[in-house]
Amino acid sequence: MSIESVKKFLNSVGLEDRYIELEGSTATVELAAQQLKCEPARIAKSMAMLLKSGEAIVIVTNGTAKIANNKYKAFFKEKAHFCPAERLQELVGHPMGGVSPFGLKPGVKLFLDISLKLFDVIYPAGGATYNAVKVTPEELQKVTQAQWIDITKDD
Repeated sequence: MSIESVKKFLNSVGLEDRYIELEGSTATVELAAQQLKCEPARIAKSMAMLLKSGEAIVIVTNGTAKIANNKYKAFFKEKAHFCPAERLQELVGHPMGGVSPFGLKPGVKLFLDISLKLFDVIYPAGGATYNAVKVTPEELQKVTQAQWIDITKDD
């Protein structure tokens, strides 16, 4: 299960106390921000993408950032394609509305957009539609060993 993989990962890196279970839905940025009583941009939006090779990747941006197609194409050498919702669990290990940078299936590459660095604390999903994890962008990068990239629009 998705939540168990997230909790197991957090436990393995000493961040088990950062897992937050909430009363209401966190399935969208807006709902998560309401539940966590924070600004939407602090929600770490995890997007599962499917490359032409069939490989799934996850890109995490701040909650209000939008992918710049030209930057995405320049970095990945192809157009952006989201993973089909019905294949998320199979490809990345998490359901729609709960895609997390923690506890991903083996082989799924994780990328962190620099838009996350605008904040001291961010809240990525925790593998379900009613939870989150409280971390700093630096902690997220350190425990996941994800690569920082710049693929969001400059607003």
